[in-house]
Amino acid sequence: MNLRRTTTTRRALAAATLAVGLVLSMTACGGDSDKGEAKAAKSSAPAQQGSDEKPDSSASAANKTLAEVKGDGLTLAITSAERDQGGFLTVEGTVTNNTGKPWAVVDWRGDERELASNGGSMAGAALVDQAGKKKYLVLRDTQGRCLCTRFTGGVLNGATKDWYAQFPAPPEGTSKISLQVGAMPPASIDITEGD
Repeated sequence: MNLRRTTTTRRALAAATLAVGLVLSMTACGGDSDKGEAKAAKSSAPAQQGSDEKPDSSASAANKTLAEVKGDGLTLAITSAERDQGGFLTVEGTVTNNTGKPWAVVDWRGDERELASNGGSMAGAALVDQAGKKKYLVLRDTQGRCLCTRFTGGVLNGATKDWYAQFPAPPEGTSKISLQVGAMPPASIDITEGD
């Protein structure tokens, strides 16, 4: 990872932390009820790196499905592909295991040596910009951990789990990309612009 990307990532994380602090301090000054403070704190908390927890799984289920692909008993649904002002693209969705057995997610972590420590995760996912002829890999921190979901313990048969993965954002004019994960067929999705 180059110094510029690391600096940009740190600035984005610092800005997000500052924004969360401001939101929490403003809601604390409102003083109407403790329920409002708890709700604001929950909705403004950023997702943890490499975590298998999502901010609110019911929120992603309520989102419209942008694309869905199936392969080997797995169903991968994409519910969001949002570009933010920091130059990142966050893709979210769900994966459902209908293989008849627990699924360990090993083939989704990627083949690079650096990704071996990411375990069962989305680390091997890639975005492909056909028009721009570019491939974008999942972002990683300075220790090689992906900025994506880790499926700790795998996915049990019949279970559905939320996932996310962050990528460098394609250029502003690019609105259609494909997501490729493991041996799953590519999923064509439209990018939306974030706040």
